[in-house]
Amino acid sequence: MDVSVLKELINKAKGLTPEENLDLITHLLNRIRVAGSASKDRRKWSEICGKAPYPLVGEDAQSWVTRNRKESDERRQKNWQ
Repeated sequence: MDVSVLKELINKAKGLTPEENLDLITHLLNRIRVAGSASKDRRKWSEICGKAPYPLVGEDAQSWVTRNRKESDERRQKNWQ
């Protein structure tokens, strides 16, 4: 939107009564909600479950977690000594 158009709208809104301002705010919020909900076509986890191959990066998830925890523990122990 052109900045001059936005400034014009703001100036026109200054002349509105408090009730008219509330009506304008309500209208704008409803437009934002509708636009936001249309752009948020979120998928359910159940729809994508099983879409990635196992193991995803060549390593079992539990093995990865265990290995990373062990490496983190070793780094912490090394830093404390």
